[in-house]
Amino acid sequence: MQLILFDIDGTLISSGGAGTLSLNLAFAELFSINDAFKEISMAGKTDTQIIIEGLVKHKLPSDNGVIPEVTNSYLKNLKTEIHKTQTKHLKPGIRAALEILSRKNEDYCLGLLTGNLEQGARIKLNAFDLNKYFPGGAFGSDDEDRNNLLPVAVKRFNAICNREINYSDCIIVGDTPRDVHCAKPYGAFCVAVATGPYTYHSLVEAGADIVMEDLSDTDYFMEVLSRFK
Repeated sequence: MQLILFDIDGTLISSGGAGTLSLNLAFAELFSINDAFKEISMAGKTDTQIIIEGLVKHKLPSDNGVIPEVTNSYLKNLKTEIHKTQTKHLKPGIRAALEILSRKNEDYCLGLLTGNLEQGARIKLNAFDLNKYFPGGAFGSDDEDRNNLLPVAVKRFNAICNREINYSDCIIVGDTPRDVHCAKPYGAFCVAVATGPYTYHSLVEAGADIVMEDLSDTDYFMEVLSRFK
């Protein structure tokens, strides 16, 4: 059995800027700072990492319960903003791929490996009715360092699938070099899709095993997955 772990932002969906807006609203509410995350790159980072970078940029303390306060405000705003944005959308081929993979449950387990806080991940996926495909995963709320998330996901899916899953049975599907880098130390595979901020060639250079422009060619994506068996 293979464990297919999907990133969210840039891979499964675009939230239409709802995530960034919700973080900005949190800093405006708590610290009276507008557009706090301007010029902070977020792609592939964990939410906690992004929040800390925002605090450092504005010379704010990160102790005394500040991070949980920011997190709570962010999640509160995200619940509203994800439904207000008119530009959110699924990435090409995602629903078709998930439908096929979910029906092949003797061959594949589907999960998440994302920098999103778990609650934030579920809020975003709920807006697209995608939560039903993902019984578990590893999240930015599990560890600030994305490179530590694969072992978390594997441990959880050993219990969910009631079988031993090896790192070599794992395929991470993501859109940034950080998705590649969190797979390689463990001998897992990475399918990179150029549906986020990084180009096809930059993902090749990052060392992805396979790079695709997107997942619109479902048959080819399934053929790609079969190469790692």
